[in-house]
Amino acid sequence: MEADFKFLLTRMDLRESESLKLAKHIIFVPTYNEKENISILLFEIFQIMPQIHILVIDDSSPDGTAEVVLNLMTKYPHLHLFKRPQKNGLGSAYIDAIRWIINKNLPYLEAIITMDADGSHRPEYVPILLQCLDGADLVVGSRYIDGGGIQQWEVWRRLLSRFGNFYARALTGIPLSDLTSGFICVKKEILKKINFKTISASGYAYQMEFKFFCVFNAKASVKEIPILFQNRREGESKLSNQIIQEGIKIPIRLFLRRFRV
Repeated sequence: MEADFKFLLTRMDLRESESLKLAKHIIFVPTYNEKENISILLFEIFQIMPQIHILVIDDSSPDGTAEVVLNLMTKYPHLHLFKRPQKNGLGSAYIDAIRWIINKNLPYLEAIITMDADGSHRPEYVPILLQCLDGADLVVGSRYIDGGGIQQWEVWRRLLSRFGNFYARALTGIPLSDLTSGFICVKKEILKKINFKTISASGYAYQMEFKFFCVFNAKASVKEIPILFQNRREGESKLSNQIIQEGIKIPIRLFLRRFRV
């Protein structure tokens, strides 16, 4: 399987600066058609934390998102690009990038952060996520604890998200209020304990699977912080019927696996 992964990397467009080997924390930002949002997000993050590293994982967006990032790499020395040959889903984007980073064996890397490119996750929460690593292995930005919330979402999306989290938590037993949150921070040592070949979800259900294996396989201690989640700035939501169906199936799969872990 390692040979397969190395072959996969030969088909990727990997653009990294020399500074990556000194990275202590890396923010992973997956993108597909986020040209209108990515430059604003990068500016906001580097304004708050100029020394943080950011890895944009782009699925060959037809709108030219990768080209925007490439141009910005001359401005931001801690910005890196992982361009995949085609759109393969959120889950595989994170998995490919995590495996790449782990294989690089960066000596100073302590943790990664994941966040959306569309402005729904506010950069000012990143320092708080990192601070909370002092008492936890996995820190999750939650919309559903006191102080958290969702802004500018339609009622049907709020209900779908609430029900989805209740349903997933009941089946998986993961001790978190927001299983579908993509705004998380996790220590490198936890990532190294996860067998990513066992994760099958390609959409938002990846977030459930990832947290499941962090908690039950890697034995990660967890903490949640409240976040205000905002609707995307520009572009269209990636939510689809296929993603919703996957969100129904994956918790059942994890329920069956839970007692075999």
